Amino acid sequence: MRSTLLLLMLCLANASYTQSIQFQQAVTGFSSPVDIAHCGDERLFVVERPGRIRIVRNGAINPVPFLDITGIVNDGGGEQGLLGLAFHPQYAANGWFYVFYVGGTGNGFTAVARYNVSGNPDVADPNSALVMWSLAQPYANHNGGDIDFGPDGKLYFSTGDGGDGGDPGNRAQDLGLHFGKILRVTPTSGGYSIPANNPFVGQQGALPEIWAYGLRNPWRFGFDRQTGDLWIGDVGQGAWEEVDKWPVGNNSGPNFGWRCYEGGAAYNTAGCQPQSSYVGPVAVGAHGSSQGPNGGEWCSVIGGRVYRGNKYPALAGKYVYTDYCHGRIHWIDAADPSSLGTFTGSGIYGFSAIAEDRCGELWAVNVNNGRLYRIVDTDVCPEDVNRDGIVKYTGTNNDRDPVLIAVGATSPNNPAPCACCLADVTGDGVVKYTGNGNDRDPIILGVGSTSPNNTVACPDGQ
Repeated sequence: MRSTLLLLMLCLANASYTQSIQFQQAVTGFSSPVDIAHCGDERLFVVERPGRIRIVRNGAINPVPFLDITGIVNDGGGEQGLLGLAFHPQYAANGWFYVFYVGGTGNGFTAVARYNVSGNPDVADPNSALVMWSLAQPYANHNGGDIDFGPDGKLYFSTGDGGDGGDPGNRAQDLGLHFGKILRVTPTSGGYSIPANNPFVGQQGALPEIWAYGLRNPWRFGFDRQTGDLWIGDVGQGAWEEVDKWPVGNNSGPNFGWRCYEGGAAYNTAGCQPQSSYVGPVAVGAHGSSQGPNGGEWCSVIGGRVYRGNKYPALAGKYVYTDYCHGRIHWIDAADPSSLGTFTGSGIYGFSAIAEDRCGELWAVNVNNGRLYRIVDTDVCPEDVNRDGIVKYTGTNNDRDPVLIAVGATSPNNPAPCACCLADVTGDGVVKYTGNGNDRDPIILGVGSTSPNNTVACPDGQ
């Protein structure tokens, strides 16, 4: 049920900030980045709106794009372009990945296409496209554009209400149209099939791909990798931004209420059911509240992820999200959504996505400045593996900081696999004995030369 109590909670929570949770710049030089994905290894794949996917490895952008489909992508409007990317759960075996883009001219059409990786793991085959779904657009805005695999192995993708303003055709409430929905399909070699437990299978006048409806522009959604619950950032009309949540395994066809309601407030209730008939948001942001740099306000919520990494205890179990305009970092307790608040008192304009890497660490891209950011807790020193507040030169394993295991004795750069472990400071999947600092794993600077246990302070986040 929709509740105005959430509005009060959000305002109260915003009164205090945890300044140590911040966006930390990692890589520059992208062209209008709008999404981030991973395929199960150390690489990050950054989607550029003009139609390219770039690989980031060890803090650098590969010079050759993973995929370049600029020739078929329509990025003429600010909400058009190549918008989303998802890798098949069996990508390592089948090489399939899926993109959501706008094609054609003018208002164009939205499409989901499957591509294959080539013999080079860093380059896709641009001629392998299988367009499996498309939808002609009545307007250039509100295209949705996110795409992701759920814990059930099904492919989910979001569509906007078709655009203009106020959903003039009431398309989001119409089960005979794909607008304003989240669709759910089973990928097949020839495209997709309809899951038998989709909520509207066999219902007269309803399209069987529809899994959820009543959404305005669900630009970014994501699944909690631990619980499987779905979190949606639904961009509002002119007054409210909202975050929605839906439990894993519930395929009953939730109706999130647009255009009847916007962020819990009545918008256009002609022909609508009682408010209790719709799924209300777990959090909202008011356009009239100054929440960002230079008095910036809420304008377009950017849905994020529940933090399930192991580096930053202060983020554990929190859904982390932001807004395109004010650029601050907000949080909601995934286990108790009535507990929510704001980490940062200032922000950066232009964030377009928050996503996670294979280890559950959070990253963000900014379409305005072309940069990739980590979301970090600056009170935690990554080199301080055992969180005792100091870093020591370890010699041959005198301390767990920062070598988790004795690797290579005194032979520098003898690597051992260490994916997603705290000792892997650089995130490259290995830990090396560094000698006098041959590698950032695990010593970021030469401490004490070759004298064991010469300590330097390292912020303790506990």
